[in-house]
Amino acid sequence: MMPTQTIHGELTKSEVSDGIAVLTIDRPQVHNALNAQVLDEIRSFLTDVRDRDDVKAVIFTGSGEKAFIAGADISQLVDYTPRDGLMAKMQRLYDEIEEFEKPTIAAVNGYALGGGNELAMACDIRIASSNARFGLPETNLGVLPGAGGTQRLARLVGKGRAVELILTGRMFDAEEAFRIGLVARVVAPERLLEAAQETAAQILAKGPLAVRLGKIVIKNGFETDQRTGMLLERLAQALLYASPEKVEGTNAFLEKRLAAFDRVQ
Repeated sequence: MMPTQTIHGELTKSEVSDGIAVLTIDRPQVHNALNAQVLDEIRSFLTDVRDRDDVKAVIFTGSGEKAFIAGADISQLVDYTPRDGLMAKMQRLYDEIEEFEKPTIAAVNGYALGGGNELAMACDIRIASSNARFGLPETNLGVLPGAGGTQRLARLVGKGRAVELILTGRMFDAEEAFRIGLVARVVAPERLLEAAQETAAQILAKGPLAVRLGKIVIKNGFETDQRTGMLLERLAQALLYASPEKVEGTNAFLEKRLAAFDRVQ
């Protein structure tokens, strides 16, 4: 195992080990609620790890067992104006997470409400502990889930379910989240981070260019018509057919050995 590097912010902390960066929102006294400083620290973290060769995947989680992120800090939300709505700082940050070139995984422990649920939905993969609770309760406050919730939830679980969940603002458990396709796996709380790291390690064993192009084609193809999506798929495949990764991957299979993609980058 490679040495672990630990970096502490005031309200977040991050660790890098074996190519995986784990960012933990560290405000357990307020269930890891998001305020302006937390958002700034998340953005700084993304900037830091974006071009680091020792970081190949990112996991987001929350401190403690009670909450992943219990939403936005209402003490700040109460003062928001229409200008804040148009600036959409949280929505734009979550767009950065969704567009991040490296694989992202949300390890959801406890409450994932409002902006916490929206952050998880911006990640590529969501893994939940069995005690996780999800919800977009913004209509209780007279607002909408405005950090991508109205759009990403519908794309992940279907428009009908999204309308019901957003308009009622109800919470639902990890099993329902799995059943409707919001999360990929549900594990015991003590296994959550390990499961997320195992998933990240599985991805890192694959061809990195194939993983990167896969993210691009799936996301952008889903946002357009099927014919255009198929064109994107063909173009990406053509690039991969000309890559050293394809040579290494196919030779490794024929030679009955593990591919060493890190040697051909």
